[in-house]
Amino acid sequence: MPKDRIRTAHSRATDAREAAREFHAGVSQPGMALVVFFCSSMYDLEALADELNGLFSDVPVVGCTTAGEIGPAGYLTYSLTGVSFPSSSCVAATGLLQGLQQFEPRSGNDFSQGLLRQLEGCHEPLPLESVFGLLLIDGLSLREESVARAVQDGLGRIPVVGGSAGDDLKFERTCVFHGGAFHNDAAVLALVCTSLPMTSFKTQHFVSTDNRLVVTEADTANRIVREINGLPAAEEYARLIGVSLAELTPTNFAEFPVVVLIDGADYVRSIQSINEDGSITFFCAIDEGLVLRLGRGVDLAGNLERSLEKVSEEVGSPQLVFTCDCILRSLEIDRLDGKKQVGDVLRRYNAIGFSTYGEQYGGLHVNQTLTGVAIGTPLLDED
Repeated sequence: MPKDRIRTAHSRATDAREAAREFHAGVSQPGMALVVFFCSSMYDLEALADELNGLFSDVPVVGCTTAGEIGPAGYLTYSLTGVSFPSSSCVAATGLLQGLQQFEPRSGNDFSQGLLRQLEGCHEPLPLESVFGLLLIDGLSLREESVARAVQDGLGRIPVVGGSAGDDLKFERTCVFHGGAFHNDAAVLALVCTSLPMTSFKTQHFVSTDNRLVVTEADTANRIVREINGLPAAEEYARLIGVSLAELTPTNFAEFPVVVLIDGADYVRSIQSINEDGSITFFCAIDEGLVLRLGRGVDLAGNLERSLEKVSEEVGSPQLVFTCDCILRSLEIDRLDGKKQVGDVLRRYNAIGFSTYGEQYGGLHVNQTLTGVAIGTPLLDED
């Protein structure tokens, strides 16, 4: 294997220290500029952090907990996956943004601009067209919209993609990793400048239908909708999709998301849970008066294949495709018994990533979407 190629690995070991050692063995190479990992929340996170710190003692490492992992072994749960970037073709700067409950947009601007200056100090002059940002956010912070917007504003035209950390659908504790430790109520930003061909992208397989859902009462701070079309929210949603209130499950949420039109494009606003009082909690921000429509799926696997074919035309054969993939897409794939088919597509394009509680792209926080960065191979290396 060439010394300066991106390296990926996926460990199925359930013991945290063993998983860290297997992962290190797979991605370790001389001169690593950055290591990124995604791990199940079921690991002993203190033990995992301790082992990773010993193995990657002098290398910047960032990561987060997940609702499922994507890597060379395909879709898995209770696993550890990730990637190392060679310093011969990449430089990186990473930062931790803490205290998201007190987050102010100005602090996000300052944070991202400071990180960009740090990267510029490592690579002058800095070719901005060769830089991308990877944003990982506590998926239970409810601050993804404001953080994503502020970070993107601070970085201008540099593409930022990312995902909200998960905890295997427990909705109890989601973590990001930076500086040798896992953190709550925090976000991690990694800026990477690479000499390799690179492009960012997003894809979703839903389009809107004519079934309207008007948010008539909401607790916007907590993303809770109490009424839709003037009726109890969960009851009205169940009626529109043709099931009883008692029959509603996360599978329904994956199959029938709601869609909002922004600047002429459809964006999914996915349901997290139905509450005991008949209200609905969403993964994204929801405002009173917002007009939503039921979404309709159109061939997830085919849509993904076409999207990855397109990015491959831009960057050549991908060494890596970072994938931040909504957990509801994973649940839908399970329902359709399509994990092997979709996993095969992702493996073929060298995808590394995780199932998220939300995705970020270009300053927006979205749902039921796959956002990513594809990094290609130098033309001289392609056979």
